[in-house]
Order: sequence, then C-alpha cells, then structure tokens
Amino acid sequence: MSAKKPTPSMERMYDIIRAPVITEKATLVSEHNQVIFRVPMDATKPEIKAAVETLFKVDVRAVNTLIQKGKNKRFRGVAGRRPDVKKAVVTLAEGHTIDVTTGV
Repeated sequence: MSAKKPTPSMERMYDIIRAPVITEKATLVSEHNQVIFRVPMDATKPEIKAAVETLFKVDVRAVNTLIQKGKNKRFRGVAGRRPDVKKAVVTLAEGHTIDVTTGV
C-alpha cells in the first residue's frame, strides 16, 4: 500500500508558482502546450503539478524541472554573482491553455 502524499496548502501553492518565464524560447514551446514557470529551489514535481492544476484549473500531463546556474557578472567594476534559478516546464493536456499575461 503506497502512502499518498499530502497536497500543498493554498499559501504554499502561491509560493511555488513565482512567475511565468516570458522569453522567445518560452513562447516557442507554448505552441506545444507547454508553459514555463520560475519556482523555488525546494519545489518538487508533484507540488508543482498540484499547484498549477489548482491555481489555473487545467490538466497537467508532465512536469520537467531544470536548475539554471547563476552567472558571475561585474557591475560598476564590482564582481557579483546572479542567483541560481529553478524553472519548471509544465506540459498541459490537449485543449487546456494558460494565459500568462493575466495574473492568478
């Protein structure tokens, strides 16, 4: 008997979906029923799936995650480092869409 994982709270769901990624590449994958979101580093795939399904009322087929390492940059001669960022590529079921230009 497998133990069912508890669903995250509504407050946690709003914390999981930080922002949509709006780039040229993200626009290209949107043609394949995929949406890219910026998520916290400790977010898991089941948590992300539950949050997207609950907040946007869509059916999620798959969630893929990636960690983009931060770059070393200089600003006015001072060396700094951009933070690492975790992104989630969410594949939606046929007929479901998310309009990223509107808020949650």
